Amino acid sequence: MVALLASGTNNRALGEEFQLELRSQTRSSETSAFERQFRQETWKAGETAFIVCDVWDYHHCLNAVNRLNEFGPRLNDVLAEARRRGAVIIHAPSDCMASFEGHPARLRVTAIPEASNRPAEIESWCSKIPAEELASYPIDQSDGGEDDDPEEHARWAAKLKALGRNPAMPWKTQSSLITIDPERDLISDRGDEVWNVLEHYGIRNVVLTGVHTNMCVLGRPFGLRQMVRNGKNVVLMRDMTDCMYNPKRWPYVDHFTGNDLIISHVERYVCPTVTSNQLLGGDVFRFSGDQRSQTDITDVKLPELSAEAMKSQWNTISVPSEWTEVLKDSTVDTRIVWYRSTLRISANWLEPGNAAVMVHAPEKGSVKAWLNGKPLKGIEPICLACSEPEPIRFVIPNDLVEKNDANLLVLRAESTVPVKTTITPPVVTCGKSSTLLKRRWQIRIGDDPQWSGIPLPAKFGTGTDIVFEIR
Repeated sequence: MVALLASGTNNRALGEEFQLELRSQTRSSETSAFERQFRQETWKAGETAFIVCDVWDYHHCLNAVNRLNEFGPRLNDVLAEARRRGAVIIHAPSDCMASFEGHPARLRVTAIPEASNRPAEIESWCSKIPAEELASYPIDQSDGGEDDDPEEHARWAAKLKALGRNPAMPWKTQSSLITIDPERDLISDRGDEVWNVLEHYGIRNVVLTGVHTNMCVLGRPFGLRQMVRNGKNVVLMRDMTDCMYNPKRWPYVDHFTGNDLIISHVERYVCPTVTSNQLLGGDVFRFSGDQRSQTDITDVKLPELSAEAMKSQWNTISVPSEWTEVLKDSTVDTRIVWYRSTLRISANWLEPGNAAVMVHAPEKGSVKAWLNGKPLKGIEPICLACSEPEPIRFVIPNDLVEKNDANLLVLRAESTVPVKTTITPPVVTCGKSSTLLKRRWQIRIGDDPQWSGIPLPAKFGTGTDIVFEIR
């Protein structure tokens, strides 16, 4: 029988070290441009954990599977070397714990006592941290980021179905490319359990690997943001990861450039990055499909808010704004405008009952609302004596809310005449509490019923720049 570790030091070589070069980006005080910074650090292996995020056996995107199959063997070599030096290895294939029932690496986690310093909300997804408040998210991932050829994707979905898998969520365990050492490793997809592991073993330093950077690696309860928020010295291993990005979406760059843009976002606003060759030697890993002559892109110019851009993609603006501040072209038809934002709603905040969102309709117009793709019932104002227009009250049923998680709020404002300003900031209320949604929203001109939602949970599809915390 494999023994569970009773203490944080058993069977671990505490004398080994990692010599790392941490890369980050800071804004120049002279030019306002971001510049790369490098610093050398020595980490004790016995105080370091490597977390393997969502390296599943199957995925709904075939290209994502192919890319994982390409870097998976290298990742396994990284973990073997880290393990040899005495680091803790935590396998975190989300939604797959049933397949590890009775596994020594899973039992080892459940045997660890709860940490006395458990952070608040460590069990929850984290959509952003304060450093990201003013960041412009560099890619549009609201379609889920699938970059498969449509016909190829259809064949892949059919194959998954034939295997008895749900084509939308086909994963059941971790990829066989990654070795799990039953004598030493640990398995968990829960933030509180991972935190217990880190505290039990005296872990100060965390290296995140796996997929996908712009979604799970950043946002999971054991992901980069939670590690930063709760004081761990965390880095992303930037060549042992991948993102979900479709080149047919803004900024219309190839997949690997999209991946670089997400890594750049991490280096600016979340944490530094390192590379696998700092453990293994040799060259940095590079995907075989990456044929760019210029690699490792750091920046992309935000699109000018032209009429074409406003119709072809979602754009981030401040609400409220005068249209003259948003668009220089006065001929743009602003009679139908769509808005969307993400609300992270606390379960405690909802205790008084159903919430509501209060929205002012445009002059000589109307407004509709959706939450997580479902239409909300609007209650028209009844104050006939009021001198100022009253807002429409859209009821948010409790069972429609993803509590302690991201919720996509979409508004469609229509007027019989072109409006001169964006909507007045809506207000979300519950009981005696209210939150003014005055900040950045995404906006789009035109009309398409598909804009009322996105084909996946909001936490996967929207960026950090349109998130409101409701608590």
